[in-house]
Amino acid sequence: MTYTTEKSKFPVSKDATNETKLIVNGQGVFLFQNTDNSKPATLYFYNADKSNGYKITLDLIGVQVSRVIDGIKYVDSKNNSGLVNAQGAYYWVSLDAQNQTIRVGVGEARIETIIYQYTFLFTSNKSRKANKLFIESLETVQISSESASKPMRLLRDPVTNKLPNLVKDNLSMDDIANGKFLPKANLSLGAQQLYDCIAGKNFTLDTADFPDFVQAIEHSIKTPGLWCNKRLQEKSTEFDKDKPNLLETYLRITLGQNNGESPGIPYVMEIWPVGHYSPVHSHSGANAVIRVLNGSINVSQYAYLSTSNPKPFAVADFNKDDITWISANLNQTHQLKNLPENAYTCITIQCYLYDQEDNAHYEYFDYVDDEGRQREYEPDSDMDFVQFKALMKKEWSERFTKLKKSTFCCLRQRT
Repeated sequence: MTYTTEKSKFPVSKDATNETKLIVNGQGVFLFQNTDNSKPATLYFYNADKSNGYKITLDLIGVQVSRVIDGIKYVDSKNNSGLVNAQGAYYWVSLDAQNQTIRVGVGEARIETIIYQYTFLFTSNKSRKANKLFIESLETVQISSESASKPMRLLRDPVTNKLPNLVKDNLSMDDIANGKFLPKANLSLGAQQLYDCIAGKNFTLDTADFPDFVQAIEHSIKTPGLWCNKRLQEKSTEFDKDKPNLLETYLRITLGQNNGESPGIPYVMEIWPVGHYSPVHSHSGANAVIRVLNGSINVSQYAYLSTSNPKPFAVADFNKDDITWISANLNQTHQLKNLPENAYTCITIQCYLYDQEDNAHYEYFDYVDDEGRQREYEPDSDMDFVQFKALMKKEWSERFTKLKKSTFCCLRQRT
């Protein structure tokens, strides 16, 4: 999990005993839900004959980990939480033979969501090697029959390092060493295709045929009666029919057609006036890349979508030409804001594609409204890009015509 966002799959060998074979012995991430917090969530990582392994239990107090054969406990003195009373919560356990570490977390499987961590330490190299071999002998994960837990997904690689939000191609040695950028090559194949389409120098708003495109959009937003201004007002009840909120609006200008491989049309130019924001929402389990074309966008990231109003685990600002990413497992839930103190409208290009293993194709973005209710939003289009650009040209051109007429009338009145 140091970099890769693709190498994941659904459980491959699950039977009535809730047993799943690890993709690689001794490592991986197991994600699961717990449907009844009155019952602890208990699972086991077992060796081939189930004679030994690790027992991992989560309850409302914390996380307990012990060895199966003798009950030796592995205590994380910093652990003070386990199961959470929050709609939408899910959990993960990471087994890591190479670094001899067990980690447990809530929500997305990543460093920021860890609630328990234990690394085996030894005074001799012989003991260290023996323990590594033991962890590598573990080949299945099994949920206890007394647990109210349900398996969700199995990932090949353990959680190791914090993943960077920015994507970059042609990395330097320093880039790799510092871990500031996610290499484009470590995106899923679908996300790599999206990246290649929107990362080039020619993917810009102001072009030779319309060098004032950004100014025209700003003008349309700020001028009563023009399209952007009117459309934003029309969308004030989009996320809550009973409570109009002009600031909780943004424009979706789509490029191309819906080919059945993404939630909505895969390429969407989103326009965020200053002070406007989205609700907290998730992304259908789809892959995505997002490039900032103008201004900057503030992103709050959440471990899972919940009506219980959890705090974001991270907040980041992305500026012009930054490219960030979403995978089927990571960065799925966020809130976007063009902060009130910013000077310019933010314009982004959002590109979506279902994961290769996704055969459900959930077509909605789930979100939480102001009343704390989880709802579905169908990612629709406010206008096609070609039509929108032509309309902005027309409005911008008419601005000068009206200005000339106004100036002419003023001169006539003075004479």
